[in-house]
Amino acid sequence: MSSQAEEAAEQGSNTEGPSSSSSTDNGATTSGDIITVTIGATVPTGFEHTAAEEVKEKIGVETRISKDRGRIYFPITTDKLYQAHLLRSVDNLFVVVEEYDHYQFKESKEETLMELHELASKLPWTKALEVWKLNRSLKKKKGHRKGGNGSKSKLENVATDSPVPNTEQQELPEAPAPGGQTNSESTPDMESSMQESGDTAPEAKVIKFRVTCNRAGDKHSFSSNEAARDFGGAVQEFFQWKADMTKFDIEVLLNIHNEEVVIGIALTEESLHRRNISHFGPTTLRSTLCYGMLRLCKPQVSDIILDPMCGTGAIPLEGAIEFNSSFYIAGDNYDMAVNRTVNNICHIQKRRAEKGGASGLPIDTVRWDLCNLPMRTSSVDIIITDMPFGKRMGSRKKNWDLYPSCLREMARVCRPGSGKAVLLTQDKKCFSKAISRMGGLWRKLHTVWVNVGGLHAGVYLLKRTGAVFGETPEDIYESRGLTNTQADEKDDKELS
Repeated sequence: MSSQAEEAAEQGSNTEGPSSSSSTDNGATTSGDIITVTIGATVPTGFEHTAAEEVKEKIGVETRISKDRGRIYFPITTDKLYQAHLLRSVDNLFVVVEEYDHYQFKESKEETLMELHELASKLPWTKALEVWKLNRSLKKKKGHRKGGNGSKSKLENVATDSPVPNTEQQELPEAPAPGGQTNSESTPDMESSMQESGDTAPEAKVIKFRVTCNRAGDKHSFSSNEAARDFGGAVQEFFQWKADMTKFDIEVLLNIHNEEVVIGIALTEESLHRRNISHFGPTTLRSTLCYGMLRLCKPQVSDIILDPMCGTGAIPLEGAIEFNSSFYIAGDNYDMAVNRTVNNICHIQKRRAEKGGASGLPIDTVRWDLCNLPMRTSSVDIIITDMPFGKRMGSRKKNWDLYPSCLREMARVCRPGSGKAVLLTQDKKCFSKAISRMGGLWRKLHTVWVNVGGLHAGVYLLKRTGAVFGETPEDIYESRGLTNTQADEKDDKELS
């Protein structure tokens, strides 16, 4: 565990849980001062099982994967709440208020919206609000040590994940900024807690909130905005809170996926994937997606791991922090990309030094020609990189020349028989054809389909075979009795 994680664990273990209650809402159970609740988490689509494995490994509980891609649910006790914020595969966290597997929506929009309006006053809010309050107290400790941490404005009704500079690796849980007081009977001790926080003016007596609706499915008679408006109005009436779309204290989530409905309260103010990068590029990967790609190749002690198209260094940085028994080499053929990577490494090292921890990272950065790497043959154990999609960087036309060239160079430096590669690309046709031209140097083991900025992309796990490097594609085709044209026709038929 990193020094930041150890610091969080120490603070989390010293934090008292909320008072117990005789009732059990949303399946929540109490034992002394410990409450057990269900936590929901958003994760990179395609890596739900990876996130479930991490939860089992680090928290020791079983995880349920939602029908709605990109979400998982797991039980947790409040004394371990801080551990959920230390998960590397999780983007956002929320505590579940209530969930319905088969919610029967009315046929007309008016009836459905009226039902959602009435639902707010029937929900078991108590345990979820206690967990939100505990989560906020963890953030308060962090803010006190750092001199406070202001609330970040959110401008959209539906949450988005655009990059934000000056980010921080999560050492402690992040939560909505402390607000005012509540008049709700379901949380009688909230008022004293608000006064004790000392983070707001005494005259601010009303909690500010917003409702975010995330809806998927084509059989709904209502829109996301309509559901958020009507449900939010009912929440406002029930709690006497004040609606505020930007400077809110509590974010209530209404997640609807076909007939699955989950109501929750957000525990993260901004996505946990914004933790390593301070200098962003046009195609910077989420740290959570980088973690999923790294887990896919299972780094071992003393492995040499190469990212030949590092961009901002998101992949090797995540690896150097979480899998620090391996050594990482990050390179790119653009000066600006190399400079960003160096700046991001320096940012992490400086932050660690300020906290009194070890500042060194097992990572080095080089500027090179990715089709002519200055590395010995068979010297790398794992290659992991984000290849150009041909959208924001490069072009599809350039990929037809780039992909075969860089795949052959990757095969040269990768150890035959044991080496692996994890490659991300949205240009699936070009990638598949390039692999077929490698003369058996690479073999596909597994593919994970992910959503990257709205694009459907593939994360390909390849194994470096024991095939002899040096044979050209023409040699392979000739040995099979095929001309280049016949090989092209064969590849096109396989791809179709």
